[in-house]
Amino acid sequence: MFQSVLVQNTTWNSVEKTCAAIADKLTPESIEALSPEELEQCIRPCGFYRSKSRTIRALIAWFRAYQFDRQAVQRIPLPKLRGELLALSGIGAETADVILVYAFYRPSFIIDAYTRRLLLRLGYALPDDPARKDFFESGLPNDAHIYGWYHWLILEHCISVCKKRPQCHICALKTACRQII
Repeated sequence: MFQSVLVQNTTWNSVEKTCAAIADKLTPESIEALSPEELEQCIRPCGFYRSKSRTIRALIAWFRAYQFDRQAVQRIPLPKLRGELLALSGIGAETADVILVYAFYRPSFIIDAYTRRLLLRLGYALPDDPARKDFFESGLPNDAHIYGWYHWLILEHCISVCKKRPQCHICALKTACRQII
């Protein structure tokens, strides 16, 4: 859950290093017990540590209302749960959906820069993120594991092949792509 905040505007590598360094404090209770300054110091390598610290503290306070009980959170109807997350300062649609899928195993397809890039290059000029989200959610089984798997596949593909400067010559999707360079 915390990693979804830490990864905002930084690399996953930075998040992994930060989490490894604070491994013994990587529980909601431990993070809640840290002072704001201690938390900022712990997450400093991920950048934007002051704003991320505020967001993490808001997320912890929200989770505290459910006694840090994942099953209690999982029983909340998805629209209400997503709305609660979006109401937290510093939590946008992408972060809320990452938390829903990877922390609470709830089906809410994640739209990020990689998803937008891939869809556009494949010729799907959908008007906005809700339309992109609907595209995936209406075409896939309503399953958090499948959504997470597709998101991860898109992420990996766009990091390794479909970069800002795409490597079309090695792309498995080149016959379907509208961006061939």
